[in-house]
Amino acid sequence: MSDQVTSLEQEIEQTRERLGATIDQLVYRASPRTIVRREIAAVKGFFVDPSGSPRQDNILKFTGGVVGVVALFVVVRKIAK
Repeated sequence: MSDQVTSLEQEIEQTRERLGATIDQLVYRASPRTIVRREIAAVKGFFVDPSGSPRQDNILKFTGGVVGVVALFVVVRKIAK
């Protein structure tokens, strides 16, 4: 009986440790600072490749989209006058 109790206590302690580690990971992942860092890294990854070189194709696509939206606003504004 004593061996079963000791084994059960050890299993409970291991489960607590795993649960504690999981909770720590969730708190870290849900931290606003971590979320902001992750999003900044994603945006940088879109415009810069891992070697540090700019991804010109993505930069050109983004710039083209911005120019297109600005042009659309200008045209709509001139039509509305």
